[in-house]
Amino acid sequence: MLRRIRRRSAFLKGKGKNVDYDALAVELRKLRENVTGVTDMVIAASDGIPIFSDVADAVDPLNISALAAANLGIARQAAEVTGQGTLAQTVVFSSNGYMAVYAIGRLALLVVLGDSGLNLGRLLYETRPVTDRIGTLLTP
Repeated sequence: MLRRIRRRSAFLKGKGKNVDYDALAVELRKLRENVTGVTDMVIAASDGIPIFSDVADAVDPLNISALAAANLGIARQAAEVTGQGTLAQTVVFSSNGYMAVYAIGRLALLVVLGDSGLNLGRLLYETRPVTDRIGTLLTP
């Protein structure tokens, strides 16, 4: 399947950081290869601005980023209010697939969309080291 890669760097303007977009692409490619059912991925700032995406033409990274940021914000508040500690991830279970949102520190997030065949257990296992490496790539 043909994939489109989009790059946005407004997130890091003025922070003295040049993003290695090739390294981000490698991380997303590895995740896609290691987890059955992953269809689309977006790395975004926590305010919903896309930084980098690997999505099909029918998926708008701007919409996905905004939804994921709202989802993550509400989930972070829920974790704090209930005393459950620091939020790591949320997963939306839908009739035809999944949307998993992973916090990358306080400044960014990773959205992974998957079809109904997504291996969710494998995704949960594979994603933590990926988000750690992405966090390192994004940290000024």
